[in-house]
Amino acid sequence: MERYRIGIVGCAGRMGRLLLKVAGETGACVIAGGTEAPDSPAQGQDLGAQAGLGELGIKVGADPVALFARSDAVIDFTAPAVSVRHAELAAQAEAVLVLGTTGFDKEQDAAIARAAQHATIVQAANMSLGVNVLMELVERAARALDADYDIEIVEIHHRYKVDAPSGTALALGKAAATGRGVDLDQVAQRARDGVTGPRRRGDIGFATLRGGDIAGEHTVVLAGDGERIELTHRATNREVFARGAVTAALWARGKPPGLYAMRDVLGLG
Repeated sequence: MERYRIGIVGCAGRMGRLLLKVAGETGACVIAGGTEAPDSPAQGQDLGAQAGLGELGIKVGADPVALFARSDAVIDFTAPAVSVRHAELAAQAEAVLVLGTTGFDKEQDAAIARAAQHATIVQAANMSLGVNVLMELVERAARALDADYDIEIVEIHHRYKVDAPSGTALALGKAAATGRGVDLDQVAQRARDGVTGPRRRGDIGFATLRGGDIAGEHTVVLAGDGERIELTHRATNREVFARGAVTAALWARGKPPGLYAMRDVLGLG
């Protein structure tokens, strides 16, 4: 079978370089190209040099339209507004798009869903295969245990992360809320400060820590009287997210248009 052509947008960023590395080292793939902002100092540089793969003879570009035209799949870990534009391009090209971007608002989510009527889009708050197994476990645990078991989600990331709680923490909260059959927006407690009073039964709490170079740690605590369950995932490097994204791109090959999740990639439902 012909090797799968993968393009990377935001190819000079930390995740972009890892995506290039993983795609370039995966035998079933070939790097089709990569783009960066027009004013990026990476413009015109060799993609292989960006990722430590040696010279590939492919230069960093600025035209995502051209990238979609020569790619079977494009992987995007950029920013919400940019990713929505890429979803529209994927729909026009009827291409595969893997979205690891987080922080979308409801209008942007709706735009991605519209694009998925014509493009095969795999979207996840976290592309790690292990984290997505954790989400399944959290949903099942929350379904099995009633609101007498308090749910708290603790996450810690590197000092440069700009959003809080993390997209993964919110996705874990949504998994817990789904298991309980409730709306996360109605039960989420995202901050506590001062005299807050006793914990409200049924709330799903979030705690955020930032520091150092931590790639990402998430723990979901289900605390009942006399016992506590803790479900934890620790990412020791960011390459796990790149490997999951490339796995998702390969899985999506030949799939019909639609909006898919990593649980589909993993065969979890």
